Amino acid sequence: MASTEEVAKRLHESRPPATDAFTYLTIIEKSLSPEILPVLQDILDDAELTNDIGWDLVDMLISVPGSAECLERIARLGNPREVILKTLEVMDKTAASATGDQKKADGEVIFDEKFVALVGMLKILHARLRVKAPSRFLHTTLDTVLRAYDPTSSAQTAAIIDLIRSLSGKKRPALPTRQSSTTLDTPFQATNPAQSAPDPEADDQAQPGPMEPALMSRLLQSFITCIIEAYVNSNSLEWAARLLEHSVPERIVLRRGTMLQAYNEIAELQAMDALVGQLVSVAGDLGVSDISADEVREICTGPISRDPLSMDDADPEHPEVIPLSSGGFACLAAYKMFATDVFEAHHTNFNISVFPDLHTLFKNLAEGDAQSEIMGNPGTFEALVVMAIWLDTHGGTLPEKRERAEEDVNIMSYHHLLTLVSIFHPNLRVRNASTFMAGSVLHADPNENDRLAILEDLMENCAFAALQACAVTWLKEEIIAAKKAEDGKSHFASPECFDKLQYTVFPDLTHLESADVAALWEFWTNGSPFHLQVANFALFLFTGDGFQSVVPSGMGTAIEHRYAAPLLKAASRLIGGVDKGEIGEEGADEAKVQLSILIDTLKTVSLH
Repeated sequence: MASTEEVAKRLHESRPPATDAFTYLTIIEKSLSPEILPVLQDILDDAELTNDIGWDLVDMLISVPGSAECLERIARLGNPREVILKTLEVMDKTAASATGDQKKADGEVIFDEKFVALVGMLKILHARLRVKAPSRFLHTTLDTVLRAYDPTSSAQTAAIIDLIRSLSGKKRPALPTRQSSTTLDTPFQATNPAQSAPDPEADDQAQPGPMEPALMSRLLQSFITCIIEAYVNSNSLEWAARLLEHSVPERIVLRRGTMLQAYNEIAELQAMDALVGQLVSVAGDLGVSDISADEVREICTGPISRDPLSMDDADPEHPEVIPLSSGGFACLAAYKMFATDVFEAHHTNFNISVFPDLHTLFKNLAEGDAQSEIMGNPGTFEALVVMAIWLDTHGGTLPEKRERAEEDVNIMSYHHLLTLVSIFHPNLRVRNASTFMAGSVLHADPNENDRLAILEDLMENCAFAALQACAVTWLKEEIIAAKKAEDGKSHFASPECFDKLQYTVFPDLTHLESADVAALWEFWTNGSPFHLQVANFALFLFTGDGFQSVVPSGMGTAIEHRYAAPLLKAASRLIGGVDKGEIGEEGADEAKVQLSILIDTLKTVSLH
């Protein structure tokens, strides 16, 4: 094997014109190793040579540890058009081949380092480019970077922040050095533009069109909203839980501390907050925070834009038609609201109302397969819940003074959307926050017939027992509120409520008496949250202080016959089935505890 000195000598002696460019590239490829990089750096200082062969070296160098200095020289001295296209090609290919943990078994540099290097090159290359339509190169670059971006990587996120600030000409202090995960220690940070070669194909007569600056600005605005949505969807930021803890502290049940405490004490969580704060600052620098009220309304109520940069070349005469990411806008709006309260930040929030803005945006984002949308975009839907909490806290879901048509208001639809999040969201704390908001929205509906209809629909038609149980809780809250208000005319303060709801709350379970143990087990596993909550509700209704007045005459006896007695027998048979080993399924022991609680609760209830 040749020594490093021998390889260096061969590289120097073979430089064109001693060989042609293709032959020299072959020699470099066969000689390439981390040890030879300092020699290659010196060779690439030859601007003429690097202009000729630089673009061909990007793919060779990107997987060699320590090659950033060489790549930086290629970005400064290579032909910017050719090198941009090659860099984007390599970025696409490298992202596609990255493994789940983004590391290679043979010790190759991890994808984070490759991505950061390639983004650093793009920053230099675009600054050198002198073309009539730079927006076309920018559009392709932003679309490729977005596709390759791993939002779970703080290094990649920080690289993108640096890229946007460079492309936009907006300069801010470097990212905080106390968070090493967001600090970029690469040669691209200290590159001196004066050391870069001019664009060799620049046409002094081909000046950019008058709309190019506006078009590029709009592309960057669209890009940052896409990046924000990707980051928020891939990192658990706990905005909903923290905002709820801040806004409704009486709901906090201390066990292992609060989310507010966790994000105040854990450095990793603070780093995520810092990065998303930087992304929002970049969006502000780009003017996204200053978009008009009309555009805010159009984003909220117009067609959903999920991948705005995938569109064909933008119309240079009408940059405004390039949409922002709808989900990214929701995340940006939610962060500004969240930070205004939790961080006491001085953000100017977008002028968004619950109706029609938030409701329509929510409905459109959940359209189609709501479960897939919510589970696939957890950050976006958490953002919608955050907006719901903040707007309700600061103005109520239905402000008394509102400039809107009544037909814009659909409480049942809005409530339904919140309950979808409470069912399908992968984060328990977001589900809890959404459930809380669904209850608040229900109680805010001024039409008690609508409230009654929502509760009846949930308990009768909903396929999810946990949500049926919530409806029982909300019914209890309505009865308590009516009693406190001493509103004798309210449905919820009179037997009229249960004239309509008693068969929904206390369904006929007499069919359970003839069911076998397997059928009883299926019944319990499908409906246990609802029946446990109904038992507690019966205790409240029949044994609580002063609520018997809402019970129609004879309802207690009927409930005992059709609901309580069959349920007690079924519960006893299930406990026996667990004890005898007839029910060996996972969760049987926990179910036995729940069934025992149910029996004790129902036996405490006096239905006569």
